[in-house]
Amino acid sequence: MKSADSTSSAQVLKKTQPEEFDLVILGGGTGSTIAAWTFAGEGKRVAVVDRKYIGGSCPNIACLPSKNIIHSAKVVDYFRRSMDKEFGIAIGKDGFTIEMSGVRDRKRKMVVGLNEMYMENYRATGAELILGAGRFVAPRTVEAALPDGSTRQLRGTNVIVSTGTRASLEPIPGLAEAQPLTHIEALELGQVPEHLLVVGGGYVGVELSQAMRRFGSRVTVVDRNGRLMSKEDEDVCTALNRLLDDEGVEVHLNTRIKRVSGKSGDSVTIVFEQNGIDETLTGTHLLVATGRNPNTEGLGLELTGVELTDRGYIKVNERLQTTAPGVWAIGEVAGSPQFTHISIDDFRVVHANLTGGNRVTTGRQVPYCLFTDPELARIGLSETEAEAQGIAYRLFKVPMETNLRAHTLSETRGFVKALVEADGDRILGFTAFGVGAGETLAAVQIAMIAGLPYTALRDAVLTHPTLVEGLISLFSSASSAHDVVEARGAQISAA
Repeated sequence: MKSADSTSSAQVLKKTQPEEFDLVILGGGTGSTIAAWTFAGEGKRVAVVDRKYIGGSCPNIACLPSKNIIHSAKVVDYFRRSMDKEFGIAIGKDGFTIEMSGVRDRKRKMVVGLNEMYMENYRATGAELILGAGRFVAPRTVEAALPDGSTRQLRGTNVIVSTGTRASLEPIPGLAEAQPLTHIEALELGQVPEHLLVVGGGYVGVELSQAMRRFGSRVTVVDRNGRLMSKEDEDVCTALNRLLDDEGVEVHLNTRIKRVSGKSGDSVTIVFEQNGIDETLTGTHLLVATGRNPNTEGLGLELTGVELTDRGYIKVNERLQTTAPGVWAIGEVAGSPQFTHISIDDFRVVHANLTGGNRVTTGRQVPYCLFTDPELARIGLSETEAEAQGIAYRLFKVPMETNLRAHTLSETRGFVKALVEADGDRILGFTAFGVGAGETLAAVQIAMIAGLPYTALRDAVLTHPTLVEGLISLFSSASSAHDVVEARGAQISAA
């Protein structure tokens, strides 16, 4: 007969014995969500542990909610333009008002619908979603702390880490105490800020600055760099700066913030240095959009043999393997480009490598789109990159005014340009700043994937009138066909 003590010990052992899975995923971002559905659909036992969000940040607090808000701002812009009878629509003498709570509710409704769709996919595939705080407690073993105070231990034959990144707050005196908005809180505003101060002139800062200005905020952007979206070509940066200026957004460049005081949502003040002179700005709200930090703290990675880079990202090879056997990392936490579509491709890399293939991240295309109005989209080499790498190219560039579809939409602002190799017909890169830029980009990217010469697009029969038809004008621009930009980077290096 067993003693009470031995029975109790057996119960404890049984309780703490990890549950076995083919795949455990720590972090529920888009790439890992698709990984869960795919592997489970193939008959694997899969569990996903995420602290809060069904499907990760993209459908809840980032990509899709922000584009939802930005579209509402576009509708507002149409109303405002209609007041000038641009579209032949008469609006009453009292004009119109913005109900920010309604803008927010439209976004929330979309998120709820996406969550329901995601959960249906979990049910259909058999993957298990566990909402809780996850951390490693042993190699390939994750403990999930559940909302009710209980825990579960999950051991995977393989583990994928996909915990993403978070908005960074620089160690500026008074900044943390001011409780600034990040993109998460900015997308939950129920009232239009009277005066929004935006720190950062990158993706988030530029997109939300334009949107909030259209909703009626006074908006001021402060950025440390000499240009908005400073890594882009000079003509792109100039066009974006002019766009915000035309819409009434105040921009301060080449700044260094010295201190912050007050509280966002009430009154907040920024003191910054510009050209050796201290300047002061006071607003009602403060949005910080100065970059991202990887979510690696508190994950127990030291218990697994997973190493980090000097910037705090998980160290991976080109197959997205970490330094620990059976542990993989995908998405932003692995240092991949910070786009949802790259996270999805990271999944493809891991899936191939776990199912007998050999896929790598090196050499892949990284397209992106900035969802201002008009949009900015780019694939491949920019002029800045080509010149830095010493690559000669032919430049094709035309204004959006040459696109007849743009005229029908009264959206002729911007330009499109392409880089073609100097001694051949291969497309090296494409940039569009104009209406529908993101959609037009896809046509060029597919041509690049297929290895088609630029002449294939120039000579194609494309539907009229469409925005993508403008590629015919672009690649037919005779003057550009003979303009070769020399490989200045190579010349400088040789000197």
